[in-house]
Amino acid sequence: MNLVIQSPVPLESVHHKPLLGLARGSRLTPIDEFALRIENAEPAQRGDLDVYCGTHELDYAFVEAGRTLRDFGLVAMDMDSTLITIECIDEIADFCGLKAEVAAITEASMRGEIKDFNESLTRRVALLAGLEASALERVYEERLRLSPGAENMLAGAKAAGLKTLLVSGGFTFFTERLKTRLGLDYTRANTLEIVDGKLTGRVTGEIVNADVKARTLAETCAQIGIEPSRAIAMGDGSNDLKMMGVAGLSVAFRAKPVVREAASVAFNFVGLDGLLRLF
Repeated sequence: MNLVIQSPVPLESVHHKPLLGLARGSRLTPIDEFALRIENAEPAQRGDLDVYCGTHELDYAFVEAGRTLRDFGLVAMDMDSTLITIECIDEIADFCGLKAEVAAITEASMRGEIKDFNESLTRRVALLAGLEASALERVYEERLRLSPGAENMLAGAKAAGLKTLLVSGGFTFFTERLKTRLGLDYTRANTLEIVDGKLTGRVTGEIVNADVKARTLAETCAQIGIEPSRAIAMGDGSNDLKMMGVAGLSVAFRAKPVVREAASVAFNFVGLDGLLRLF
């Protein structure tokens, strides 16, 4: 296995010797000023690496030697707090003075403390009833920001021949705009019901929960003719776990503890383009 170490700032050479020792690897090679690769590393050393890397705000990942990004055919991403920095429903709720209440439910749901995502979403959306639909446009224009490295990651994935899927427990209002803006291939999300220019407090159609996310990834893989083992799934919350479990490589991005523990790779400090340096 190769061990890839990444830093959000230039990686100082003072880290080289201790990291090589902790990994018990055979050779250390800088990838660029932000990352290095240690060959023949021992995954059993994760505990010590966790401590060292956490202390110095470094991200590490064990990657099978010889694996390339072109070995994959799809990168599937969650939207809220993964591809973008915000939780859209929390920001929408801010326009009706309920951000704190809605955000508390969102946080509990993403941490896995509320097991029924459908109930969680239904409760939060119900609180938005009566809000002018124009608030959605304001959230998109004024508050939605891409996560660090998002555009670089997508460009690198596309250059390697991967298709892109944005699959979200959020809303089509945002996923469709991001699809156009970023040139994404596929999207799946929930549709907010709007009547007479106002939110009704309901979503229409099947709710995109953990099971639907996993199914969407599998169906998209079938559509493009690859096995799910050739998919990469990126997410941050507990409703991403099943999708990440179906994929061949899972990336926890600034994620909740339950997701970091389950994922193949965790990016706690670097941007989404850390994916490219793994290979």
